[in-house]
Amino acid sequence: MSDTIFPKDFLWGGAIAANQVEGAWLADGKLPDVTDTVVGIHSKHPSIKWNKDNQIWELNLDPNTVYLSHKAIDFYHRFDEDLHYMKEMGFKAFRTSFAWSRIFPNGDESEPNEKGLEFYDKVIDTIIKYGMEPVITLSHYETPFNLLARYGGWTNRKMIGFFNNYSKTVFDHFKGRVKYWMSFNEINNTMKYSYVAGGILPVPPKNPDDPLSEISQQDKFQASHNMFVAHATAIKQLREIDPQARMGVMCSFSQVAVYPNNPDPKNVLGAYQFTRKALFYTDVMCRGHYPAYIKRVWRENNSAPKITEGDLELIQKYTSDYIGFSYYKSSLYDQSTEMKVDTGGAVGLDNPYLTIKAPKPWNWPVDPIGLRYVLNVLTDRYELPLFIVENGLGLDEKPDANDVIHDSARCQYLKLHIEQIREAIKDGCNVMGYLWWGPIDLVSAGTGEMKKRYGFVYVDRNNDGSGTLQRLKKQSFDYYKQIIKTNGENLDYREIEN
Repeated sequence: MSDTIFPKDFLWGGAIAANQVEGAWLADGKLPDVTDTVVGIHSKHPSIKWNKDNQIWELNLDPNTVYLSHKAIDFYHRFDEDLHYMKEMGFKAFRTSFAWSRIFPNGDESEPNEKGLEFYDKVIDTIIKYGMEPVITLSHYETPFNLLARYGGWTNRKMIGFFNNYSKTVFDHFKGRVKYWMSFNEINNTMKYSYVAGGILPVPPKNPDDPLSEISQQDKFQASHNMFVAHATAIKQLREIDPQARMGVMCSFSQVAVYPNNPDPKNVLGAYQFTRKALFYTDVMCRGHYPAYIKRVWRENNSAPKITEGDLELIQKYTSDYIGFSYYKSSLYDQSTEMKVDTGGAVGLDNPYLTIKAPKPWNWPVDPIGLRYVLNVLTDRYELPLFIVENGLGLDEKPDANDVIHDSARCQYLKLHIEQIREAIKDGCNVMGYLWWGPIDLVSAGTGEMKKRYGFVYVDRNNDGSGTLQRLKKQSFDYYKQIIKTNGENLDYREIEN
């Protein structure tokens, strides 16, 4: 029997997002998106102000603040160079997003910005030329700011039409070139990061100085419902326009690897209920209906969304073709401790059984078995193909005197997680591919900084905005290349280090 575990067509590769790499935030007709107003999605107060006369939100950028995403790593002008690095590593797939506001700058136009489509024509054609499958996210924390400023964002049902005008436009335009699509990045983060992930902004606000505090649980469920309808409609469009293409849901599923701190039944039940907050989104978008447990939440919190006739039938008929998800770490639940959520997943108690942690200052626990656990939970619950579209390790690193970047911690993290994907495949999980986040250094979504580096390729840019933008391979570059070349069989990185 062969030792080969990974299928021959396994999609090895990497993932980025337009708002974290492209820069050129106002180039060629693009207008601001929601991420352009913050420094990381943890921001409590976006750089906006309420225009009482015009009843609209406006940008109010701080001249003393560095908004790194506005220039990012200049992928907009350097995409060929950067994609060539991915080709050199042997990538089979490359995930990025289309910046919605590059194609529909205000979001509510009837016709697209041709310059935006031309840019993505070049990106997609280059990805394909270099032997990779494009994997495209339609909305990766990139809702056009005008749609929040003027309409209030996804709590407004008009958003469904705006989004589906955009989705139909790109499905028509890229037919036959893009096989793998996802609608909303980490849609289940709508409950935690309602401004950036959920695209919600009160219009008009009761408190213009702190509008995000006004967002209610009912607002979050309403925005989620409207996105469910838009997602189902996009699936319908895609099946009519390009039947060979596939549409996936994308969720943050580190939150599924939440373990009870002990056998106390209250902790066991509490951990389970916490994971259902994340799984609620795939329950709707993959099973095709609202689960009973969420209806209890609606009743007890007076938070049910308004559902228009025909919505539930549409959601039931057009379910996701596959599940894309991010996984970074696990967490430990105890009823005595408030569970928090960051961009890597849930944050609870320290798990004494996890002996490896990401280096300071982030200290994320490294739990590769948690990835196998998540893959099995999803397989048992949905019986759908699974696509790991984000998994990675951020490190604070600089080249040494010889321009070498030693990142053995990244190699170890990669090795341990690939080993557990092997085991999950043996368990019977249908894993389509593995995309490392992010294969080139980019602006961190959580904190809006460059210091937290994920890449196999280093980019010379710093938190203060300085740097030459020079690219430089790290030692992990050759290690991932080796993994892909051997289809996940050779995981030894000792020779790479030497």
